[in-house]
Amino acid sequence: MTIAAMIASNDPSITDDLLRLAAAADVETELVRDADKARQGWHWPSLILVGDDLAEAVTTQAPPRRPGVVMVARTDDTEDLYRRAIEVGAQDVARLPDDETWLIDALASAAEPADGWGGTVCVMGARGGAGASVLSAALGLTAARSGLRTLLIDGDPIGGGLDLVLGLEDQPGARWPHFADRRGRLSAANLYEALPRLGDLSVLSWVRGTPTAVTREAAQSLLDAAARAFDLVLVDVPRHQGEIGRSALHVADAILLLVPAEVRAVMAADELVAALRNDVTDLRLVVSGHSPGGGITPEVMAQALDLPLAGVVERERKIAASLEEGGIARALRRGPLADLCERLLPTFNLQPHAQEAEAA
Repeated sequence: MTIAAMIASNDPSITDDLLRLAAAADVETELVRDADKARQGWHWPSLILVGDDLAEAVTTQAPPRRPGVVMVARTDDTEDLYRRAIEVGAQDVARLPDDETWLIDALASAAEPADGWGGTVCVMGARGGAGASVLSAALGLTAARSGLRTLLIDGDPIGGGLDLVLGLEDQPGARWPHFADRRGRLSAANLYEALPRLGDLSVLSWVRGTPTAVTREAAQSLLDAAARAFDLVLVDVPRHQGEIGRSALHVADAILLLVPAEVRAVMAADELVAALRNDVTDLRLVVSGHSPGGGITPEVMAQALDLPLAGVVERERKIAASLEEGGIARALRRGPLADLCERLLPTFNLQPHAQEAEAA
């Protein structure tokens, strides 16, 4: 087992607890009890846990700034603790015993392979009811059936629930409230194991009837873990984004904008496109349905919005019926929407990596 973390402390009340937490996370660590040895090993571990008893001594060694440094303490003196954390170059502060769960996650994450990073694709509708949730679910099912470990994230707390779209509403597993206020690095392996899934498609949705505010730090932490755990992360982003949507758009490799073939929808999409160009260079148009009068074609829409046309979503009665019957998985095995998803998927240039990381 590779040593993933270093504990720098000479306080038994800290070291005993951290070694116990490392054992719980099944992570090999090295314990150093003085600042000189901490400075010598400062570069190699993914995670460094500095006890507040050694913080000032380590600071005098002037170690270079680096990610993955956490100050660990038992004190409630917040002002002094954060001052010393800044001086030693720590990005986080953990208090014992309150933050034991967070520390176990951080230790487990440190042992994960650093290479491999999944792609993140956002799907948005130019207006409500455009069909973004169905397109997101269809892409997720197509990707999973092709062998890609895929995560479908529901970014809309009042959208009805993507787990319902897939018939997973009664399946046990974590939902957004489980992650809503977490901070720091989240273990990719823990995330994968926690979520409900259908084959290789995992889903993160909401608990109906339980309004939940997700913090920006929690959204960013989860998206980071998702990109490490999955080959493809699909985020259904509502037009009025919260912290989840804004965080997802910021890290997206591509955005699919679904626009109904209507003049008003194109006008609404025009303003949205201007804002989205600040988030990603790969922004693509997907047209939903056909213009009632036939006067606005997908090509005209693409030209008006100055976007590449990625495809057209045809309205399929069997999909609407399957939504009422409890899940669209079977209805999406073939048909125009399934064909569109099969054409889109290779254009994201995804490289499977999550299975290799799990084996490691």
